[in-house]
Amino acid sequence: MGGVIPEGRPVRMGLIGLGSMGRHHARVIRGVEGMDLVAVADPFGDKHGVAGGLEVLPDVAALIGEGIDAAMVAVPTYLHEEVALALAEAGVHTMVEKPIAATAASGETVAQAFEAAGLVGAVGYVERCNPALLEMRRRIAEGELGEVFQITTSRQGPFPGRIADVGVVKDLATHDIDLTAWIAGSPYAQVAAQVTHRSGREHEDMVVATGRLANGVIVSHTVNWLSPMKVRQTVATGEKGAFVANTLTGDLTYVRNGDVRSEWERSSHFRGVSEGDSTRFALARREPLLVEQEAFRDALWGRPSDVVSMAEGVHTLRVVEAVLASAATGQTVTL
Repeated sequence: MGGVIPEGRPVRMGLIGLGSMGRHHARVIRGVEGMDLVAVADPFGDKHGVAGGLEVLPDVAALIGEGIDAAMVAVPTYLHEEVALALAEAGVHTMVEKPIAATAASGETVAQAFEAAGLVGAVGYVERCNPALLEMRRRIAEGELGEVFQITTSRQGPFPGRIADVGVVKDLATHDIDLTAWIAGSPYAQVAAQVTHRSGREHEDMVVATGRLANGVIVSHTVNWLSPMKVRQTVATGEKGAFVANTLTGDLTYVRNGDVRSEWERSSHFRGVSEGDSTRFALARREPLLVEQEAFRDALWGRPSDVVSMAEGVHTLRVVEAVLASAATGQTVTL
């Protein structure tokens, strides 16, 4: 089972964790051409009723016993390392819901296990599959912004109904850190952050983080789950204008600079930019979770694929830990 699966042969998929994310993965996997959901497991049962005709197995060992090719791991974060390592040892290709593990050190252990076994290992950062962000990244790569100067994100909204075993940084800001490095094509070099605890929980519920990527792009992230307004926005600003992605609606808008940089350089006094034409792109709105599972299937078949590698998942977790360390110490952290 160690190699990629012959292209076109249906992938025998197992799913462990049938909670708030697992229930959606069960539905989506069943809808992906070339994937068959053949086994599900959750020690707490099937409270959302998604198993269909499948027996709800008690643990990862029972799941492996069903002869699966690949697995989707949607258990709570603190169990990611234990479950993923069992799958790696059994030769099962795996996608783990974000974050890859509870700590960067655990994530590194998981990533190394899959690499050593020659298995496809991926992390489920579904925001990368949002149509607005996919289109933004494609257009930036084609040079439509020219040089990118800054990427900012805002991810705010009411407290989630689901029980989280982590704070807002590991639960939500991890998305923004991953997608920012992906859009810019560069890892983080340094971060500084502030957090607050306003809801009486052990973990932080608000964070403001700023940083710089290795390629010089400056970034900022405003993330909380204490806002009455739900906001999901990513803005990339460059020499030719700005892209604004609304990932709630899947809309992408481009606002062109009224003045281009070549004109700035001819002027002895930089007068700034002015607002030029604004274009909202009409995008096909496919379900991001479906796009994510199709990318995993393509990776298993050996096709070109945009899955998030486990190494990328580890880098994101290192940045997350740096954000928390900066907030605790008041110091900028260099990665």
